[in-house]
Amino acid sequence: MRSSRRTVIMLAGPSPALGRHFPDASIENTFMKKRMLCLAGLASLAGMPAARLSHAEQGPLWELGAGAGAITLPDYLGSDVTKTHLLPIPYVTYRGEFFRVDRNGLRGLFFQSELLEINVSMNLALGGSSRDNPARQGMADLKPTGEVGPTVDLTLWQASDQKAKLDFRMPVRAGITVESSPKLIGWLFSPHLQLALSDPGGLQDWHATLQAGPIFNSRRYDAHFYSVTAPDVNAFRPAYAASGGYAGSRISLQVSKRFQRYWVGALLRYDTLKGAVFQDSPLVKRHSALTAAIGVAWVFSESSIMVSDGE
Repeated sequence: MRSSRRTVIMLAGPSPALGRHFPDASIENTFMKKRMLCLAGLASLAGMPAARLSHAEQGPLWELGAGAGAITLPDYLGSDVTKTHLLPIPYVTYRGEFFRVDRNGLRGLFFQSELLEINVSMNLALGGSSRDNPARQGMADLKPTGEVGPTVDLTLWQASDQKAKLDFRMPVRAGITVESSPKLIGWLFSPHLQLALSDPGGLQDWHATLQAGPIFNSRRYDAHFYSVTAPDVNAFRPAYAASGGYAGSRISLQVSKRFQRYWVGALLRYDTLKGAVFQDSPLVKRHSALTAAIGVAWVFSESSIMVSDGE
């Protein structure tokens, strides 16, 4: 069994508490709001751009492109406010030996063998404007948060033709507010199964990824999004202290295809909060959420150097 030690960072999809945007405090904040909104949408689509090649296949060392997409998602999980946004999509693929940008995100590796991979994963969750959300009106706007932490990926099964692979992934991340004085808001753990398929159902050059699993948050993390303290109590919003533990479950499907000069991809994700420790919070207005995204990108440049995908 071969093994290697590498360095890594990985930009994953949106977190359980993905919000919609920031407060309009100034022209600078308005600019940041739009930029972060695009980043959040791109986080949803980021897992799809690069086609998953088998060990035997090769691809360009790097590819560059640009396109557009649309994403529909709630302000935060539990919100009954849903918005649809049009987003720019940068298409970037890099198949380096120690650093990669592919369908698994922006990443490097601390350790990799045939069955085990250890990397660092990153995520982005936007804040929510209380002004635009009836459940949070009068409350402080949710700060955007970044998430970072280790991920352990264990390969459970792989087809002999390498067109199907089942992994058990275990990301643990710390949530940190994105502001002038960042604050740790807690931890989240989202173990899940991931089934990656090439040419699913005989559809040549299409790639599909199915993920499913529970989410667990620390008490401090849940309190950041779902607690109601005394200053925010009113006739319609009683006091509530969120606890840590089970935070719902998620299932998602991503599909994509790389044509000669363009790429198409789509995402469908379903979250359920039934049984979540904070499901009785007055800020939870809906116990399920559906997120959908679609994108198209034109690939205008690629390297002449061909390398093994090395997944």
